[in-house]
Amino acid sequence: MKPILDPCCGGKMFWFNKSDPRVLFADIRSERYVLCDGRKFEVKPDIQIDFKKMPFKDRSFALVVFDPPHLKGAGKKGWQAKKYGSLGSDWRFEIKAGFNECMRVLADYGTLIFKWNEQSIKVSQIIKIIGCDPLFGHRTMQNNKTIWMAFMKFPTGSQPSEKK
Repeated sequence: MKPILDPCCGGKMFWFNKSDPRVLFADIRSERYVLCDGRKFEVKPDIQIDFKKMPFKDRSFALVVFDPPHLKGAGKKGWQAKKYGSLGSDWRFEIKAGFNECMRVLADYGTLIFKWNEQSIKVSQIIKIIGCDPLFGHRTMQNNKTIWMAFMKFPTGSQPSEKK
């Protein structure tokens, strides 16, 4: 088993090595597109899975990189939906279930990197939904709308930042 999981890899846009042998790239989609500007875009995971119900044993990965779809109302055919995916009407459940699954498959003292873009939903809402504060984070990109957050999985019963 590879030590790193990216359960929503999409086009692997932030990866320096898009075929890094240490990473298990996963996504619910496996598709190819020609975007509106003529560029080719490919979602080509190692394995197709639903990030809300992953087929891995508990504590399987040392690092999980969670970059779920972040757009509401993007439709299915628009270039943004093709490139970034799209949230359904039950997006709160999707994000909470996905975060919980990432934590489940993360090894004790493993790290979860959660990337979120505030185009449609503020990160404050996401943190409230997942019920866990990040250790730290960093805003990037144009207008500081993309946030990278770091979480660590502590053994059961000792998660200091978990909200009751």
